[in-house]
Amino acid sequence: MRIPKHIGIIPDGNRRWALSNSLSKDKGYDHGINPGLEVFKLCQKENIQEVTFYGFTIDNTKRPSEQKVAFTKACIDSVMLLTKEDCEILVLGNTASSCFPKELLPFTKRKKFGLGGIKANFLINYGWEWDLNLLKGADISKKHIQPCLQSKDISRIDLILRWGGRRRLSGLLPVQSVYSDFYILDNYWPDFKKEDFYNALSWYNEQDVTLGG
Repeated sequence: MRIPKHIGIIPDGNRRWALSNSLSKDKGYDHGINPGLEVFKLCQKENIQEVTFYGFTIDNTKRPSEQKVAFTKACIDSVMLLTKEDCEILVLGNTASSCFPKELLPFTKRKKFGLGGIKANFLINYGWEWDLNLLKGADISKKHIQPCLQSKDISRIDLILRWGGRRRLSGLLPVQSVYSDFYILDNYWPDFKKEDFYNALSWYNEQDVTLGG
């Protein structure tokens, strides 16, 4: 089987899952932490070299405060869980904003844990405009703003998995995703099953990868 080198994860549907289980929207995020750990371990098992988790975007921070607190905590807890594994963690996002959790500042330079190995990236307070240095008012002629990708340390994504049934990229690493295959799952992220992962790999194995050629 042809295995992707780099998988992107869009863990959508946390709020809809919460409502379907008679919970308030903010209660869904905590139930998305263990699925992330499961996906990481499956990637590790299948010798996938890199995995990127879409945590929250700059736009997501416009949500009600109780949701913002909940998804920020879930992201922090997810990163901390992986510090107990063999991996190399990088957290990428707009650290100049107060919405970026200070607990994750030490991870904005890739750090090795255990024996290292698989690269695990988390996009936290991330925005594609920020990534491309296109934030409103940015002047790339100024020395402190580099006219290059903020995400330059993340490789091209081969396969993107999105839970929750939405068929959109939502700004995920637009440069690295330019030739990605996109696999959609209708079930919500907290309902993750191992079969989701392996069905996606089987589907990917059947795709004709031409990279435009």
